[in-house]
Amino acid sequence: MSPHAVASPFAPALLGLRALTELTRRYAAEVRAGRHRVVVDPEQRWYNLLRSDDAVDVWLITWSTEQFAELHDHGDSLGALTVVRGGLTEDRWVPGRHALAGRRIGAGRSVGFGRGYVHEVSNPDAQAAVSVHAYSPPLTRMSYYAPDARSDGAGSVLRRTRTVVTGPGRPEGVG
Repeated sequence: MSPHAVASPFAPALLGLRALTELTRRYAAEVRAGRHRVVVDPEQRWYNLLRSDDAVDVWLITWSTEQFAELHDHGDSLGALTVVRGGLTEDRWVPGRHALAGRRIGAGRSVGFGRGYVHEVSNPDAQAAVSVHAYSPPLTRMSYYAPDARSDGAGSVLRRTRTVVTGPGRPEGVG
């Protein structure tokens, strides 16, 4: 089976990482062209569901200064994001290193992530950030984590703190 899609005769064709990344880039171009309303809320991240079907959800998210999505996974979904403007910081869990690794995702950059990928996304900058996120299959649950120091002193382990049900009616889990 191609890494770009997962198909079953009884289920919708799900999107792979490459297709999800391309989809977020396409929607990001639409946002840059003014085809979608963008609202920056200084109190909380703002969300707009741009597409939702059996195969994929696509979200537009704005991030004011210091807003973040705490350390989380995406359940059984693959995902991708493209930063439209501004920039985001991502701290992702690296299991082999037992640590978080940080990186900056600037405007125009995209990131794809598979099942089991755990990350925190934030906007530490004074300028608001705008991003497009896609998940296939659509998100149904997300788990949140906290790193705890290992007893042997060799890095950290992840401790699941909670799992939430997500979906189109529950944007608080998206990120």
